[in-house]
Amino acid sequence: MEQKTKIGAEDGKQELVITREFDLPLELLFKAYAEPGIVEQWMGTKVLKLESKKHGSYQLETTDAKGNVVFKANGVIHEFVPNRKITRTFEMDNAPFGVQLEVYEFEQLTDDTSKLNMHVIYESVAQRDQLLKLPFAQGLNVAHNRLEDIVSKLK
Repeated sequence: MEQKTKIGAEDGKQELVITREFDLPLELLFKAYAEPGIVEQWMGTKVLKLESKKHGSYQLETTDAKGNVVFKANGVIHEFVPNRKITRTFEMDNAPFGVQLEVYEFEQLTDDTSKLNMHVIYESVAQRDQLLKLPFAQGLNVAHNRLEDIVSKLK
């Protein structure tokens, strides 16, 4: 199966450039990142907090069947321009990746299609490379497929 989500990683750089075109209008793609109920559905995690505004913050958490926390992440939203841009930090608890800076830019292609451009900056090249050794690309592609499937039903 083709990976629709493209990940660019230049050797020696501590960043990733991620792009994905969606069969979704721009407004719906943006909602998928700004509305807690939609984020929960496609990410498959509980949104404990999501303040979609400049200087807002967020907290995500996933538990197993026994209630044990298996994933926890948080961050601060530094820039929030509806239907255009979100700049935020992202930090996972109990993970060796440190804080990363994420810039999401949303672009309208046609009335029914849009594109997400993500620029993710890690604390070091080593941290970025460690993440790339995981099934990160496949997981992100699956998540984006789920996002498109769930959000397309909101049309």
